[in-house]
Amino acid sequence: MLGRGPLGSVCLKTREETNEMNKTYSAKVGEIDRRWYVVDAADIPLGRLSTRIAKVLIGKHKPTYTAHVDTGDFVIVVNAEKTKLTGRKEETKIYYRHSGKPGNLKAETAGELRARRPERMIELAVRRMLPKNKLGRQQLKKLKVYAGPEHPHGPQSPLSMDEALSHV
Repeated sequence: MLGRGPLGSVCLKTREETNEMNKTYSAKVGEIDRRWYVVDAADIPLGRLSTRIAKVLIGKHKPTYTAHVDTGDFVIVVNAEKTKLTGRKEETKIYYRHSGKPGNLKAETAGELRARRPERMIELAVRRMLPKNKLGRQQLKKLKVYAGPEHPHGPQSPLSMDEALSHV
């Protein structure tokens, strides 16, 4: 194949040389380096928090991101009960669930859900931002949400996501 040299002169390149330059990296399952991050959800809007968490779970913050491989990291969310909802969403946002039986649709407002299970709001928001397939279910398993400030993942020595991923 013909190519241009450093001074504009024509030089010959072999097919192997041009293929080596144009290879796309694809992450393998054994090569993935997983880290643990902890996020304090106090006074952060739910949507903004969820998008940052979803990016890290998917792995889009890494240069080795591959769409069909789970390259994401683990995320621990603490103080889920103190997540902020803007406007009147506390009274107007409605969460639905259905058992599958006729006439068994349940509805509750965001305020009621926060009182009953505060970590569920973050789990649902993040889950709806992930792919709707096997890969998305696998990525969601790396999300750990806790209502209070304590979590049992101290031995994993998680990094603060604000410091480590300020560019995300």
